[in-house]
Amino acid sequence: MKLDRIIQMVLNTLIRRVTNSAITKGIDMAAGKGKPADQMTPEERRMAQQARKTAKMARQAGRLTRRF
Repeated sequence: MKLDRIIQMVLNTLIRRVTNSAITKGIDMAAGKGKPADQMTPEERRMAQQARKTAKMARQAGRLTRRF
């Protein structure tokens, strides 16, 4: 295997990981409305937790559908 192909594979893996983590952070930020947990009321914390749970289930469903 050529060196440029190996480097490309490694870069693609790194870019994919960074992109996925950025998307996850963005979803979490949107679920919490951009507030840190200590600045939220108990009701806001509960709603943010539910939104994160829903987003997690949506990501799992997306992964499952891509397998088919």
